[in-house]
Amino acid sequence: MPLLRLFAIALFLQLSSSVALACGPEKNCPIGDRFYRIAMPEGHDGTTPVGALVWAHGYRGTATAVMRNGNLRRMVSDAGLALIAAQGVNGSWNLPYGPRTFDSTGAAEFAYFDSVLEDAEKRFPIDRNRIVASGFSAGGMMVWNLACSHPAKFAGFIPMSGTFWLKPPQSCTGPISSIVHIHGDADPTVPLTGRAIGETKQGKVIDALAKYTEFGGFNPSKPSKPGGLTCQNRRNANGKILEFCLFSGGHSFRTEYLRYGIKRLRAAGQI
Repeated sequence: MPLLRLFAIALFLQLSSSVALACGPEKNCPIGDRFYRIAMPEGHDGTTPVGALVWAHGYRGTATAVMRNGNLRRMVSDAGLALIAAQGVNGSWNLPYGPRTFDSTGAAEFAYFDSVLEDAEKRFPIDRNRIVASGFSAGGMMVWNLACSHPAKFAGFIPMSGTFWLKPPQSCTGPISSIVHIHGDADPTVPLTGRAIGETKQGKVIDALAKYTEFGGFNPSKPSKPGGLTCQNRRNANGKILEFCLFSGGHSFRTEYLRYGIKRLRAAGQI
């Protein structure tokens, strides 16, 4: 084979490999038949390891839309974290007791998140010890399932306006994690006391908190009122935190509340 042709083939393979690796905020990072998107902090040097916030979108959401949320990206970047936007199947998460996934164990989603983290850590300088999972609405439900049933690869969790479908698992899986749950006190979409949807229902937020309080050996709560939130703060003997914070309003997401969750996990030494 002529030398020039061999050179051309080698160059093509090198360029193809570079293109395949060039995923980010505007291009999907493929994971089997799914994908994720990622944005490193603004001005990142490309080599220094950073923590990451893995975001689970709400019902019918997309990773693309998450990356187009300038306020969210800016806030996560200012916190010195990479933003990893996970993508559900057809905008939904395969969770136990869900309306279309009642018999699910969540295993498919847990495997997907494992693959996302493994892939992101290979492609980008992600510090695997400083990865937080957060999400809003249905994404908050995904986060609670990760926290209780698949916590090992995360440093902490910030579920927002979402909880388990129907009821929490009978028991949670270790290690015990830090959780900051944030919710509107008049949420009509995911009410604090749950609501029926089809043949199932959204669970009660208080049931999730009670289950994790028992599991983690958390002390009685202490009240606080930081920046528009009314919180009940718990801590266990190992310094893990379990916080339940309400804001006045309905089913809405505000970056300052997520910022508070990140701040609390950081103060507790989780990230």
